[in-house]
Amino acid sequence: MKSSRPKLLKDLIKQKNAILILENGNYYWGHGIGAKGQTIGELCFNTSMTGYQEIITDPSYAEQIITFTFPHIGNTGTNINDNESKFPVAKGVILKANVTVASNFRSDLNLNEWLKNKNIIGIQGIDTRSITSLIRENGYINGMIINEVKDNLNIKKAIKSIKSWRGLEGADLASIVSCKKKYVWKNKSYFNKNYFNIKNSKFKSNIKKNVIVIDFGVKQNILRMLADRNFNVTVVPLTTSFDNILKLKPDGIFLSNGPGDPKATSVIVKDLLLKLFNTNIPIYGICLGHQLIALALGAETEKMRNGHRGANQPVKHNKYNKVEITSQNHGFVVKRNTLSKNVAETYTSLFDGVVEGIKVKSKPIFSVQYHPEASPGPHDTYGFFDSFYNAINKIKKKNAKT
Repeated sequence: MKSSRPKLLKDLIKQKNAILILENGNYYWGHGIGAKGQTIGELCFNTSMTGYQEIITDPSYAEQIITFTFPHIGNTGTNINDNESKFPVAKGVILKANVTVASNFRSDLNLNEWLKNKNIIGIQGIDTRSITSLIRENGYINGMIINEVKDNLNIKKAIKSIKSWRGLEGADLASIVSCKKKYVWKNKSYFNKNYFNIKNSKFKSNIKKNVIVIDFGVKQNILRMLADRNFNVTVVPLTTSFDNILKLKPDGIFLSNGPGDPKATSVIVKDLLLKLFNTNIPIYGICLGHQLIALALGAETEKMRNGHRGANQPVKHNKYNKVEITSQNHGFVVKRNTLSKNVAETYTSLFDGVVEGIKVKSKPIFSVQYHPEASPGPHDTYGFFDSFYNAINKIKKKNAKT
């Protein structure tokens, strides 16, 4: 008697044309969205209710498949202003509810068409609570999305491909997403224009300060936040030499966010950072930039069980005993017990107690694991950029007296 499996498979494909396959053997049928084809990546989950366009275009999601825990994604469409990078590098998206017609006055394109244009593969109609629970309880897991499943689907072969994928640990992904040549950034924020009105702002100055952003996968809203504070912003590749950075006459150095294993990227930039540390130029870092500062100072990093990704992450400001709600996106963390005595822990996660910020006691070096620029997320920590501005002013005034 002939097996009925091929017929069952054909019937399933007619009903649901996409499949999510995990390396543990679990698989989920759904409806394809975005680009056709297949993709492999590390699954993660993001708890943000809004801001899906900013999340998908964040370069820190390189090689990752994003599971959105909020069921309704795509309702407000997409637009040309909310991208955090020109070329998204996320490997795919997993959604609960099917994408509906976009309804928002800013919308230019619905999410499905936008994903196609960006060549991002997705699947919808998936039990995202089940996926999230699996990651939360067992740690990160790799998977594959196939959009437009063929009759000859071989799940065992797919699982073998997933298991042979390299993963994120040990991967220097920042070198892939970093800019290839330096450029000047001038665009300011679209919102908060009253707060950042230069005519009435404390950031008004006849002499602009030069800030050099070392690009490990920078989000555009970080650059906007710096431009809002009247900085001359120049973005440089992570391979830029110490001498070439000094030729740009920096008043401040900013280390951006980015993807991948910080240990792998640290091999490339550690010597550069150690030289910069000796200049007394204020150095601030976010996310991967924070981890690279810590590694250069002799600390260690480790991969987290499931990471922090969402716009509702509480942290404690240890100096002022104050709680701030932050936006976060990281799967690696600095190990507290490896910090030297000259480094103070400035912020601590109130979810799991991990290090969320550090400061060098004897130098103007400060970094945070969370994303003070938000996008998406709360604005509690915009003051991080004000602090950078003040640190630069303090050093310049001190140098003017000597």
